[in-house]
Amino acid sequence: MTATVLVYSDNAHTREQVRLAAGRRPAADVPPVEFLECATLPAVLKALSEGGVDVCVLDGEAVPAGGMGVCRQIKDEVFNCPPVLLLIGRPQDSWLATWSRAESAVTLPVDPVEFADALAALLRRRLAARA
Repeated sequence: MTATVLVYSDNAHTREQVRLAAGRRPAADVPPVEFLECATLPAVLKALSEGGVDVCVLDGEAVPAGGMGVCRQIKDEVFNCPPVLLLIGRPQDSWLATWSRAESAVTLPVDPVEFADALAALLRRRLAARA
């Protein structure tokens, strides 16, 4: 069994940071992860409509559709929306993550330990809800 993590950012370097920080398995008690990378909002919406995504990682600094707005949109439009881990530019932006209805937020650049912990927590919640 694997978990699918959708990573949305218009920046390939940011997507790479996420993949490297999470590794193959962000924690021993969660399944290995497979990444589904998206660089545009239409790609995110298409992937979510097809199903199978366990957690979304959205870049709050993405252009032209920022991750915070994307998060709010998918929370309104996607049935049984996966939990969202939002990448924010600075800690002071955490209130915006709350506005967007993201379940968790970490700052950029990605800190591998903080990111892996946050991702693993969301995976645990999602997988427990499915059981």
